[in-house]
Amino acid sequence: MSKQAIGIFDSGVGGISIWREINALLPTEDTIYLADSRNAPYGPKGKERIIELAVKNTELLLQKNCKLVVVACNTATTNAIETLRSTYDIPFIGIEPAIKPAALNSKTKAVGILATKGTLSSALFFKTSHIFASDIKVIEQDGDGIVNLIESGRLFSEEMRALLKSYLEPMIKANIDYLVLGCTHYPFLMPLLIELLPKHVKIIDSGEAVARQTNAVLKHNDLLNTSAKKGVSEFFTNGNPEVMRSILNDPKLKVNYQDF
Repeated sequence: MSKQAIGIFDSGVGGISIWREINALLPTEDTIYLADSRNAPYGPKGKERIIELAVKNTELLLQKNCKLVVVACNTATTNAIETLRSTYDIPFIGIEPAIKPAALNSKTKAVGILATKGTLSSALFFKTSHIFASDIKVIEQDGDGIVNLIESGRLFSEEMRALLKSYLEPMIKANIDYLVLGCTHYPFLMPLLIELLPKHVKIIDSGEAVARQTNAVLKHNDLLNTSAKKGVSEFFTNGNPEVMRSILNDPKLKVNYQDF
C-alpha cells in the first residue's frame, strides 16, 4: 500500500493550498486531488448533505486506490470526519482553523477568524474555541461569497477586494493581532489580505500542520513511500478546469474533468 497515492478532496480548488504543503514535505508521494467545485461552497449546506458529499468524494478516491485521505476542507472536517473514520478502514487527516496558536500568542488578546458558516457553526469549532480561546476576544466572520468568487476565477477582482475590506474592518477596529484563515480557499487571498490588514497582524492557516500530520500518520501506519523517485500528482474537477489550471499555475500538472 505504501506505493498507493494520497487522496485529497475539497469543495473546489481551495485544498490546493493543502496539496502544495503536502507535496513540498513529501515529494516522493503520489497524490490525487479531487475538486468538488460543482457543490462549492459546502459552508451553507446542512450537516447531512455535507456528510453525503464527503462520502461521495471518499468513495471516488478509494476507487482510485488511495491509501490515506486528507479532508482538505474545514467544513467537511468539522461535519463529516467522524462519520468517515467510523465507516472506512483507512487513515483520514482533517483540518480545522488554527485557533490554538493564535490564542496562545496573541498580545492584544483579540484574534479574527475568517471561515465559512459551516465551520463557524460546527460543534468541533465551538469545542476548540472554548478550550483555547476562552479568555480571548474572538471576532468571527462568515466569509460568504469568497469561495464563489475564487471558483469563478475572480480571485483578485475589485468585487473581492471590497468584500474582504468589509469583512476585515470590524477585526481591525477590535485591534486583532492574528487572523486565522478557516477555509482552504483563503490562503490564495494572501496578497490582498497583506495589503488590507495592518502590518502587525499575523495571518495563519493550517497547511503546514496538515502536511506534518500527514507525514506522521503515514509513518505510524508504515505507509510512507520510500522511493527516491519524484511522485506523480493528478487533479480532477467537476467544475471549470481552467480555474484549477490558473490556481496551479504549472503547465506540467495535468487537470482532468470528471463528472462526479
